[in-house]
Amino acid sequence: MNKKILNIEIEPLRKIDVLEKIKKYIGHFTYPLHIVSLNPENLVLTTENLNFKRIVETAQIKLIDGVGVVLAGRLLGVKVGERITGVTMMGELIELAGKMRLTVLLIGGKSDLALSLSKCQQEKYPQAKFFGLEGIKNIKNPKKEEEEAIFSIVRTARPNIVIVAFGSPEQELWLDRHNNKFSGIVCIGVGGAFDYFSGNIVHAPSIIRRFGLEWLFRLLIQPWRWRRQLRLIKFIWLVIKQKFGKRNS
Repeated sequence: MNKKILNIEIEPLRKIDVLEKIKKYIGHFTYPLHIVSLNPENLVLTTENLNFKRIVETAQIKLIDGVGVVLAGRLLGVKVGERITGVTMMGELIELAGKMRLTVLLIGGKSDLALSLSKCQQEKYPQAKFFGLEGIKNIKNPKKEEEEAIFSIVRTARPNIVIVAFGSPEQELWLDRHNNKFSGIVCIGVGGAFDYFSGNIVHAPSIIRRFGLEWLFRLLIQPWRWRRQLRLIKFIWLVIKQKFGKRNS
């Protein structure tokens, strides 16, 4: 059976499997555990950016975040496992931190957003420790002093989990570029999840989430995102090309 979508191998994981992997990792390994999210936009990016493709291919955990990937899996005969959004995974990691008394560092988002989120989660899970900072104002042109300030906190706080909200592919590229700074740490980029947790962006109604149309709901409330949806068209084309290219071969 085919195991790849756009040349990226898919591991059919359930949420319970992902959390079990993370529990077994924490406190037992020295390399960073990088979690990446696969959605149509990111899969298209792997065809355009070889470095990003390498990062996705070598990530220890690949989440299926996007109904488009689920549908592509059905069309191509690829088992994709359970769909787990970045927002869902962030919530699970924070809850896990509360249960296991872990330290979590939130980086990114708008000014003071990560800080306010960390304070909120600290009240909710007092057994854990939460730190938050904006970190870098322009991730496409980070300043050395901004990065050094982050790494100083990492050295001091010794977090078990680092959650970054710089947007893709910048957050994954940044984490990979500095992976030597995150030894023994679970690292994940969650894009705009901080906005959802803070209430800055309204969650799509449950019926819309059930059909996997969160992207359409978000486009309606943030129409400036329309350019990003062009990759969805390219994704459909590439999946069809893979489907019929395989059949012709």
